Amino acid sequence: MSNNSESNKKSIIVGLFTFLGLVFFVAAIFVLGGNQKRFTKTIGLKAEFNDAGGLKAGNNVYFSGVKIGTIKSIKLVENSHVEVDFTVEEKSKEYIRKNAEVRISSEGFIGNKTIVIQGGTTDVAEVEDGDLLQSVKSVDTEERMATLQVNNQNLVAITNDIKKLSEKIANGEGTIGAVLTDSTMALQVRAIMASLSQTATNTVKVSNALHAFTAKLNTEGSLANEILTDTTVYHSLRASAAQLEGITQTASALTSNLEQVSAKMNNEDNTLGALLNDEEMASHMKQTIFNLEQGTEKLDQNMEALQHNFLFRGFFKKQAKEKEQAAKEAAEQ
Repeated sequence: MSNNSESNKKSIIVGLFTFLGLVFFVAAIFVLGGNQKRFTKTIGLKAEFNDAGGLKAGNNVYFSGVKIGTIKSIKLVENSHVEVDFTVEEKSKEYIRKNAEVRISSEGFIGNKTIVIQGGTTDVAEVEDGDLLQSVKSVDTEERMATLQVNNQNLVAITNDIKKLSEKIANGEGTIGAVLTDSTMALQVRAIMASLSQTATNTVKVSNALHAFTAKLNTEGSLANEILTDTTVYHSLRASAAQLEGITQTASALTSNLEQVSAKMNNEDNTLGALLNDEEMASHMKQTIFNLEQGTEKLDQNMEALQHNFLFRGFFKKQAKEKEQAAKEAAEQ
C-alpha cells in the first residue's frame, strides 16, 4: 500500500512539472510571437540599399521611434544592391506614405542594426503591401569612428601648437611674451594705455565743447545765428566787408603816398628836403628870419615917428575916426 502511495506522489510531481513546463513553453511562444509580430496582421514592404550595414533577419523596424515591424529577409539583387524585405503592422500603414524614406540605424551606439522609416507627406497615398520604399544613406558606426579619429588627430595637432605657443610666450618671445614677461614693456604698455585713456577723455571734452558751441550758434537772437539764418544780416555784413575793403585800399594808397612824401622830404634836392636836412640852409633861414624881425621892428619905429610928424598927423587922425565909426555901426547892428 505504501509503494502505491509513493508511486502516485511521484507521478503527481512529474505531471506538475510537465504542466508547468508546457505553460512556460506556450508563454514563451506567445511572447516571442508578440515581439516578432507573429499574431498581428501585417503587410510586406521592401527597400534596396548599397550596403546592408550589418542588418539581420529578425531585427526591428521603427517609425517615429515606435517599433512597428521586423525584418523578414535580406538578399542580394542585381547591380550589387541589397534588398531588405520587412513587415509592418497593418494598422500603421495609414501613417506611412509612398514617398517615405528608409535608412539603416542602430539601437544605441553599438546595438543591433534596425530599419527606420521617416518622412512622407499627407498629400501622397499610403503604402500598400509589396511597395518598394526609397532608401537613404546613413552614417554608420565605422564612419563615425573614422570621423572621430580625424578629429582626434586634429585635436592633437592643435594641442601641440598651443603647447609650442605657450612655451614661446613663457620664454618672452614675441610681443605677447614680452608684454607678459618684460617689466619694462609692461610699464610702456601701461603708459600707452594711460595716454590713450587721456586722449579719449580730451576727445570727450572737445566733443562736449563743440556741442555747446553748436547749441550757442543755434540760439535765436545771437549774431552767429543771425549770420547763419538771416539773409538781410548776411548781405549787410557783406556790404560792410566791401566798404572795409575799399577803406583798406584807400589807406594803403595813402600810406604809399606818405612813403613817397617822406622819401622826398629826405631828399635835399627839393626845398622842403633842403630845409629839413641841410644845416647850412637852416642857418640861412634863421638869419633871414632874424633880419626880417629886425626890419619889422625898425618899420614900427618909423611908423610911430610918422604919426607924430605934423605932415602925416591929419591922415592918421582921419583913419582913427573911420575905425571908431565902423565899430559903432557894427555894435548897433
